[in-house]
Amino acid sequence: MRIVGITGGVASGKSLVLHQFMKLGAYAIDCDLLSREVVIPCSKAWWEIVRFFGNGIVKKDLEIDRRGLRAIVFSDSEKLTVLEKIIHPEVKRKCIERLEAMKKIELEPNALVVIDVPLLVETGIQGEFDKIIVVYASEETQLKRVMERDGITRGEAKKLIELQMPLGEKLRFADFVINNEGTREETENQVRDIFATLSS
Repeated sequence: MRIVGITGGVASGKSLVLHQFMKLGAYAIDCDLLSREVVIPCSKAWWEIVRFFGNGIVKKDLEIDRRGLRAIVFSDSEKLTVLEKIIHPEVKRKCIERLEAMKKIELEPNALVVIDVPLLVETGIQGEFDKIIVVYASEETQLKRVMERDGITRGEAKKLIELQMPLGEKLRFADFVINNEGTREETENQVRDIFATLSS
């Protein structure tokens, strides 16, 4: 089993790349989805978040008001650090659980497992992967995509992007780079080429 990390910046196209790898036959773990899973109402992380940030970030259905919480941590780096310390260990635990499950179901020896980890480089876990793929998009493209996806202003989108390491710095850690500035088909072709290389 070969484990490949996919990383990049906000709205660089990591999910598109992950799903294309799945279409080609790779097994996948999406840490963005896991980060939502670990904060379901009454979970360990949910309680820790509510205790620290207060009842104001809880909606009527007990779900975390993600937009409200994001607004809080946008303006306070110390609170962002607290939030990350609550969520990241739980996401890592869930990710390890899934990898262990993959081992138990005895995947084929050359199975390819791709894991989408937005903060892979920032958290210093690049050594845990056989290969690293960085999905690249220019900051202007990221801004447009985030504004469209989240319905936020350009200023808010810029703050969100600035919370992460600049994409240019992440490129230093890449074994493969996927340029997601072009069409969907162009991106999928790059994924296909990398999949063929990793599967050979």
